[in-house]
Amino acid sequence: MNKNLWVLTLSQVFGFTAATITVFLSGIIGSQIASIKFLATLPTALYVVGTAIFTILAARIMSKIGRRLGFIFAALGSSAASLLAAFAISQQNFILFCISCLILGMGAAFNHQYRFAAAESVEKEKAPKAISILMLAGIVSAFLGITSANYTKNLIPDYLYVGSYLMLAAFTFIPAILLFFYKNNEKAKIDLNNTNTGRRLFEIIFQPRFLQAVIASAFAYAVMSFLMTATPLSMHVMEKMSLEKTGLVLQLHVAAMFLPSLITGNLIKKFGHSNIMYMGVLMLVVTIVLSLFEQSYANYMVALIFLGFGWNFLFISGTSLVVLTYKEEEKFKAQGINDLIVFTTMALASLSAGIVLSLTSWTTMNLVCIPFLVLIVYSIFRADILSKND
Repeated sequence: MNKNLWVLTLSQVFGFTAATITVFLSGIIGSQIASIKFLATLPTALYVVGTAIFTILAARIMSKIGRRLGFIFAALGSSAASLLAAFAISQQNFILFCISCLILGMGAAFNHQYRFAAAESVEKEKAPKAISILMLAGIVSAFLGITSANYTKNLIPDYLYVGSYLMLAAFTFIPAILLFFYKNNEKAKIDLNNTNTGRRLFEIIFQPRFLQAVIASAFAYAVMSFLMTATPLSMHVMEKMSLEKTGLVLQLHVAAMFLPSLITGNLIKKFGHSNIMYMGVLMLVVTIVLSLFEQSYANYMVALIFLGFGWNFLFISGTSLVVLTYKEEEKFKAQGINDLIVFTTMALASLSAGIVLSLTSWTTMNLVCIPFLVLIVYSIFRADILSKND
């Protein structure tokens, strides 16, 4: 594994803790300090909104200053936002806590570019494996983030969860140091002077394979985010399960999101992007079917594990497929619009999760996801048919 991939992988371990801790705690904290209870998941949603609105800007900034500086600035910003979150919790200030989550999401917009940077660090045919290696860091990050958040939640007496965000500030600062050892790709430097070259954006977007990749990634993320955001509230707040049990379910879920990465790249190479996407959809169907049964601890655990597996197959397939649909000089605009679509969809899903759960039930939330799976299947089938005709 080359040096850049090592640096990106280690940075992912610490940087991704912002996502795991936000998903784990922000909804619970929101339910405690928000004056309107159905806004409990608003901080989580704003994290995703921050990612969505900053995706294009993040790509453009890095096209001007390079990936290394972009990643370092994002790490410093995320660390500062974590300190702001700790202060907001200590003051029971819901609005300030929401703002801190929004800023953390903006930092995440840069962090999500790690996967493209990883793909650029190797030959194109090795991109799925490079992305898979990077994604494996998410497993370590999930256990590191959630476990440390649990252990440090009472670090500051009388200020529950402040310690968790102080720890997050330390974690998100570490990539700022590591990334000094990252070397900008020379081809990326050429792009800096050619951001307006290549095909028009609409020509890139309306390629069947580009649409297949984006729809699979976007709706996989939407379904996963919709259900994952609601899980802490459903388990801990509504079903009265312990925070430890809730945390373990989320840890196993995130492990399931990233553990298949050991084989996903090889599976894509052997069976093709479309077949792996179909497998991902099937796993999400299992999650939905499980919701029809009793909402027990074991049920949540198995359902969230399959949710993670399905997301992995769809998202890695989508990410590795999209890099095959654009030319080198089209990289930043293609990646930017891809992430804008993916994370805007995810933001809408996260934002609606708390509202839908408060008005309906866990089972209904799962059933709502079915049309999105149908759209994924349709986009795969359409792209395959059109490709055969070509």
